Amino acid sequence: MKVLVVDDEPGVRFTLASALDAPGFEVVEAASGAEALELVEDADVVITDLVMPGMDGLALLAAIRARDPELPVILLTAQGSERTAVQAMKAGAYDYLTKPFHVDEVRLAVSRAAEARRLRRRSRDLSIERQLGRPVVGTAPAFVAVLEAAHRVGQRDVTVLLRGETGTGKELVAELLHAASPRRKGPLVRFNCAALPEGVAEAELFGHVRGAFTSATATRKGVFEQAHGGTLVLDEVGELSLAVQASLLRALQSGEIQPVGGAPTRVDVRIVACTHRDLLAEVHRGAFREDVYYRLSVVELVLPPLRARREDIAPLAEAFARRLGARFGVHARLSSGLLAALSARDWPGNVRELENAVARMLALSDDGALDVDALALLGETARSPSGEGLRAQVAAFERALLARVLEECDGNQSEAARRLGVTRVTLLDKLRRHGLRPVTSAG
Repeated sequence: MKVLVVDDEPGVRFTLASALDAPGFEVVEAASGAEALELVEDADVVITDLVMPGMDGLALLAAIRARDPELPVILLTAQGSERTAVQAMKAGAYDYLTKPFHVDEVRLAVSRAAEARRLRRRSRDLSIERQLGRPVVGTAPAFVAVLEAAHRVGQRDVTVLLRGETGTGKELVAELLHAASPRRKGPLVRFNCAALPEGVAEAELFGHVRGAFTSATATRKGVFEQAHGGTLVLDEVGELSLAVQASLLRALQSGEIQPVGGAPTRVDVRIVACTHRDLLAEVHRGAFREDVYYRLSVVELVLPPLRARREDIAPLAEAFARRLGARFGVHARLSSGLLAALSARDWPGNVRELENAVARMLALSDDGALDVDALALLGETARSPSGEGLRAQVAAFERALLARVLEECDGNQSEAARRLGVTRVTLLDKLRRHGLRPVTSAG
């Protein structure tokens, strides 16, 4: 686990780092609250002094909780300031330690804090899967951060903009936002804004009355009215024309829509907008309205491409294989060589492309047993798009596997080596060879 130690006194930081020089701990030091905020993103536990120049421990606690309410913060206090520490705990601190402290006391407090965070995360994961009604595959920090944010934001009735390349999972996150919201019992309606003529888009969004135009033989509700009381997901919102954006702005501002040929009517919907475009860049070049952008992006979440979360490729491929194998009536088995080759690819179509690739290989296989030769079923050889050979692909898979197992073992090298079936010396050698920083420990 990564522990961020914050204190303006080098001697205190050294003492804490020495106390945590044990298997499973990695210490990062900061000499001020401002410096700590630059390092806090990957921390599992924070230990901070209460009294520091500039940003003190209480201010740092507030700033950390604003970013990540689940990150445990342990305060260091001087003798006689326990009352202040208790007040800080009421403000969200996990625990406090009184100077001078004992090594065992520090280790125990940090271990308990880390375990509490792990249990909260597991509870959150189960809550997310329970809300969605299916498992979610992905442990890459960038992806997990989006899920955590969506889980929190879903409970607030605000407009959310989901941005990411095609196939990165925007539909999944939109579904999670709805499932986590008070509107979960209402309808979830999706509308693809792409490739629709301007007049058709207006009618699809806001509806029309009978006789509004030649083919309008009956009154029809638009997707805004269909989503009344629930959530409306606007896929590829960046494709809407400027004229339709003007009508959309009215709905966003006032909750009022006007069906084509009809009278204005009020609707109660929560908007989740999705796009593969950088809408702010589109605003700067005049292709998207600035006022609509700011209405849509009250909260903006950016989904990482699959190439930025390579450690998730193998688990995703195996999950797709299990599900598709059951559908095709075969026992799907993916070899380590194939998983390595899949993990080395860039997947420009992201998760959707990976799923399609696994489906094609399984559909064309004899018995569901797939090795690296199955890439030929995709019209490819065992070389990655960048021209890397199998050796480089296996190395990329090995690196991702090492990183994942170390994370699962909270940095405990001995446990990681046991799970991987290698000696600790071999593990350290592989970590250095792949440029992964070993956790400083005797374990």
